[in-house]
Amino acid sequence: MEKEKLKTGTTLVGVVGKDSVILAADKRVTLAGRIVVDKKFNKILQVNDYLIVAMSGSVSDAQLLTKYLRANLKLNELKRNKPNDTKESVNFLSNIIYGSARQFIPAIVGFLVAGRDESGVHLYEVGIDGSIIEYTDYTSDGSGMMYATGTMEANYKKGMTSQELIKLAVQAVNSAMQRDAASGNGVEVYQITKDDIKKVFEKEVNSIISV
Repeated sequence: MEKEKLKTGTTLVGVVGKDSVILAADKRVTLAGRIVVDKKFNKILQVNDYLIVAMSGSVSDAQLLTKYLRANLKLNELKRNKPNDTKESVNFLSNIIYGSARQFIPAIVGFLVAGRDESGVHLYEVGIDGSIIEYTDYTSDGSGMMYATGTMEANYKKGMTSQELIKLAVQAVNSAMQRDAASGNGVEVYQITKDDIKKVFEKEVNSIISV
């Protein structure tokens, strides 16, 4: 029998404001969606000073593709002596996933990507088939996306401040954690602006009962 892969299950959230993009994710990793194997997993990774990604799907595939993306973006930056813009970086990641999806054993992974460049801040989704969608408001991915999307649909407004966006992202992930068995154990949130990338919120959820 083929060894089952660790999967993040996952609720990923991305929201766009006037001057920032917020990425949020839960922290649970499961084995085939049935057994919780990690309760403190970081699903948001900083690729470089200009790009962050949030992963869903197979953990090993996501980690390998992120390392490959980081190395090749750095190589391209050194060749051209200037940073890659967000669209170039997203296209490169898309090409990697597109090629992998057509192999005999494909990588099963998708990403939300937030980036900053001279034109501003951006939010993209790169699907498991290599498709690319840019969002100017909000999106969600993973097994808990229907719950998170409902929360954002009801509460998102154009022109929200960064703090309002952070609060909304946490609420959206929390909504999914209440109903989606593959999402849970905490939330982490990153903010990207034209100036920098930083983690702005992290909280673990302890479900242990003591007497």
